[in-house]
Amino acid sequence: MATSAAVKEAPATKFAKDQLKAIIERIERLEEEKKTISDDIRDVYAEAKGNGFDVKALRTIVRLRKQDANERAEQETILETYMQALGML
Repeated sequence: MATSAAVKEAPATKFAKDQLKAIIERIERLEEEKKTISDDIRDVYAEAKGNGFDVKALRTIVRLRKQDANERAEQETILETYMQALGML
């Protein structure tokens, strides 16, 4: 009699399947958490806008605060140089 591969799995195969399933489930949970956090951030920006703050400026500040101080200074210098070249300053 031939045994079906689906009926009897080698322990290593079962372990790999279980591990893969656990990884996929972790990713799915994290994706859901990411969506929830994204929704929360959007709500905070909406609240800020409702209180009269400029959301575009807030987003720029958040982005700038993430940067290294030296990197930010370098980008600001390049921007200023370009603006001077274009007669904007």
